[in-house]
Amino acid sequence: MIDQVRLNFNPQATMALNVILALIMLGIALDLKVSDFKVAFKTPKALLLGLVGHHIVFPAMTFLLILITKPTPSIALGMLLFSACPAGHISNLFAARANGNVALAVSISIFSKIAAIFMMPLNVIFWGNQDAGMRALLKDFSLDPVSMMVEVDLLLGVPLLLGLFISHKYPAFAKRGYKPMRIFSLLALVFFIVGGLASNWAIFKDYGQFVVGVVALHNACALALGYYMALAVGLPEPDRRVVAFETGIQSSSLGLVLIFTFFGGLGGMAIVTAWWGIWHIIAGMALSTYWMKRA
Repeated sequence: MIDQVRLNFNPQATMALNVILALIMLGIALDLKVSDFKVAFKTPKALLLGLVGHHIVFPAMTFLLILITKPTPSIALGMLLFSACPAGHISNLFAARANGNVALAVSISIFSKIAAIFMMPLNVIFWGNQDAGMRALLKDFSLDPVSMMVEVDLLLGVPLLLGLFISHKYPAFAKRGYKPMRIFSLLALVFFIVGGLASNWAIFKDYGQFVVGVVALHNACALALGYYMALAVGLPEPDRRVVAFETGIQSSSLGLVLIFTFFGGLGGMAIVTAWWGIWHIIAGMALSTYWMKRA
């Protein structure tokens, strides 16, 4: 049974993923200034829609999708946790490739990560307790929302504040360090994911069939949700594309950290999150390439 599967990640690997995630956040923050946050408020409707869509509507839609598709409890909880993760750092790259409003994309991403400190535990606890199978898993692992909030704060909040401090006090150093830091952290993340897949290949080969279809459907629903919500409120096309990516591209690395920290690497959760991390890159590249060719 997939719920009894445990992926091969030791405490050292989990710590390494924590460090990589913090470096990614620090690298992003080195290119930010406090004044950048003011840009977000020039398009308040788009910013608010991006945040509401990501942290309220998407988790609710995920729960509805779980009721329809009826996956095993651990896969369902993995889907729910992933939907509660903040926007992934590559969402800004896809927005730029798709001729989207990049300033808006960066603003939604940053505010999404700040909101995730509070919204992630709330979404997982609230929606997880609406289903008997997921509720049983939450009880088994005695999930403490305060501990999860502290963990997310350490992984996202501290590097963000440190990066903002460096970019404000030492702008020349931040400018020189931004690109090498981003390249290093992204390469380290890719190396980690590839290594994790290789060491757990037998498990993915046996159980991947349970998550491939549901992840593709889940991701397609997220991208469509963001785009058509933006269309419904009358946002211009560049902003619609941004809201689509900021809703449909999540931080899979943060999801994996939390799964191994709070759920002992529970098989269904870890497999669905790891595959999400691969699939949303494929889907994001395909969609951004399509939009790149359209005005």
